[in-house]
Amino acid sequence: MTTDLDLTNAVCPSRRTFLKAAGAVAAVGLTVGFEWVGTGRRALAATLPEASFAPNAFLRVAPDNSVTVIAKHVEMGQGAYTGIATIVAEELDANWQDVRVESAPADAKRYANLAFGTIQGTGGSSAMANSWMQLREAGAKARAMLISAAAAQWQVPAADLTTRDGSVHHAATNRSATYGALASAAARLPVPDKVTLKSPKDFRLIGHQLPRVDVPAKTDGTAQFTLDVTFPGMLVALLQRPPLFGATVKSFDASASKAVPGVVSVVQVPGGVAVVANGFWAAKQGRDALKVDWDDSKAEKRSSDAIMAEYRQLAEQPGLSARKDGDATQALAGAAKKISATYAFPYLAHAPMEPLDAVVKLTPGSCEIWAGDQFQTIDQANAAHTAGLDPQQVKIHTLYAGGSFGRRANTRSDYIVEAVSIAKALGANGMPVKLQWTREDDIHGGLYRPMYFHKLDAGLTADGKLVGWRHRIVGQSILGGTPFASVMVKNGIDSTSVEGAANMAYAIPNISVELTTTQTGVPVLWWRVVGSSHTAFAVEAFIDEAAHAAGKDPFVFRRDLLAHEPRMRAVLELAAQKADWDPAKPLPAGRGRGIAVAEAFSTFVAQVAEVSVDKDGNVKVERVVCAVDCGTPINPDIIAAQMEGGIGFGLGAALHSAITLKDGKVEQNNFDTYQVLRMAEMPKVEVHIVQSGEAPTGVGEPGVAPVGPAVANAIFAATGKRLHSLPFPAAGEKSA
Repeated sequence: MTTDLDLTNAVCPSRRTFLKAAGAVAAVGLTVGFEWVGTGRRALAATLPEASFAPNAFLRVAPDNSVTVIAKHVEMGQGAYTGIATIVAEELDANWQDVRVESAPADAKRYANLAFGTIQGTGGSSAMANSWMQLREAGAKARAMLISAAAAQWQVPAADLTTRDGSVHHAATNRSATYGALASAAARLPVPDKVTLKSPKDFRLIGHQLPRVDVPAKTDGTAQFTLDVTFPGMLVALLQRPPLFGATVKSFDASASKAVPGVVSVVQVPGGVAVVANGFWAAKQGRDALKVDWDDSKAEKRSSDAIMAEYRQLAEQPGLSARKDGDATQALAGAAKKISATYAFPYLAHAPMEPLDAVVKLTPGSCEIWAGDQFQTIDQANAAHTAGLDPQQVKIHTLYAGGSFGRRANTRSDYIVEAVSIAKALGANGMPVKLQWTREDDIHGGLYRPMYFHKLDAGLTADGKLVGWRHRIVGQSILGGTPFASVMVKNGIDSTSVEGAANMAYAIPNISVELTTTQTGVPVLWWRVVGSSHTAFAVEAFIDEAAHAAGKDPFVFRRDLLAHEPRMRAVLELAAQKADWDPAKPLPAGRGRGIAVAEAFSTFVAQVAEVSVDKDGNVKVERVVCAVDCGTPINPDIIAAQMEGGIGFGLGAALHSAITLKDGKVEQNNFDTYQVLRMAEMPKVEVHIVQSGEAPTGVGEPGVAPVGPAVANAIFAATGKRLHSLPFPAAGEKSA
């Protein structure tokens, strides 16, 4: 991997020394928080450990000079902890070696995602974007208070003082004091109403390579994932869920399960039948021995082929209008040249490396949860409803999560509710219970990226100008029936179904985007890069077909249609330049190059893929050149890593992954049948980051969107064959 920024001299940080007595430290340290109203209040001189989590408190400075940043977003491998800490530490002028991060409690009043309203949660590549100004102000106000404390002690004007690496300095008298030494005095000062933020030219941390704050714990094994949580006497539960979506328990026979050594109970809960044991293996054996008779009278029993056949028929009919510019029908009818294509996309599982899990301690008056929690506010409410408690009686400890890609953030809080339901069925006696999903549970468990079908038509003039574009999309709504529907479903249009298509950037005078929303019994959810996981493929594969129909180079054709979109055009040009795109210099026989560009969550990404195809038709992706504009780059190495990870994730879906149903039952079980990208298949990736002064946007998801179509277009360049369904057919198979 290479990048425009210097990422070649990464240094692994030394092991941080964590606080031994958080309560004692908090009692005399400086806790800084602020409110969007009433900012003239005094800072809290904390007298109890929990006092350090004052309303909207985002950092804590202790006498030992440690700076604790409170992260309202979950760390699931995407680098959120490091990004959050970087923003705070930059404005604070902290010493990076003194910075640590801990998770915020579940409290939407203090830790809401500002992009979500009054909901605490992580998603939509929003962590950096929504925290940017909030955390900068928190750091800057803390720095101002520390300066004021030093000025008062030294009897000098605050304007004469400077800060650097966790200390305040007075050049005229050669005095200095660490933040830890000033923390107690600073805590007694008023929080300033306004502060001056740094100019980007003065950034010393933002935009520079820093060691990730989570690396040491993940390296030495002290990082706490839910699988690591254990308590004396803790029970482990596995849930037997119905084999068909929509089926329910008719009856069950637990006699063989209870005969398994270590099994302590078998209980029915709304999601199925749980086997509870002293450990995982006993619970697994007990579940294997369980006999359940299911009522499948209301279950989904169709095969995925039958569902897709219905989608194909629906695409022949007009849908609800998601975008209408000009008159696409008339433009198509009068075009000198017309082209059409269809694209089919399967259900997809998220398959995070750590399957879903949660630990619950439930009593009649309280519920305590340990999980890699992504949607704290919604999970808190659903857990409370399940337990018969008020949300404020539910405490959530957010741990590291071993991936998610959207799966842990669902409005049902399915795995949280399951764990609470089991603890409740066991008597809500305070005994800790760990619910674990196996990989097979994960693959069978539903909440998939929906299946979609796209039908596109385009019209060109005799001289190759694109004048008409009609795009019909057929698939399930992710948001229908959820709390987000009132905001994100308008006039029957689920915005996540059409994003990437309805807001397509290309300058075409006549555009029609239509949506037909289907109903099936298969539960669906957002998946990494959400709608653009399929819309970007359809748009970018079809625009490539249009370019060839016009007799124009695919890069030049796109560039000319993006004259009014400078940021998108810039990443397109950068990717092409770095990939040495030159139509006059074709690649050798058996190799091809393809290009694609997409915007997702206000981040612009262009990619050029190079592939080789052997005589048997086997495809290997050799190289991907990626250009990304995500506004101000906070941590260049994390940006590059997320682009690399997104490319690998997207390649797995393009080349291999699919959830298929036979008579309603999922056919895949584990990574042998639900295949993701293998390490040996990962191409060489080059990431080039656009330097920008715009506010930062997200990088966790956008890198996924362009890679599928870039590879498909490269395969066409190498073979002359267009691919219209995902995953791509293996050598010798026929594309749909």
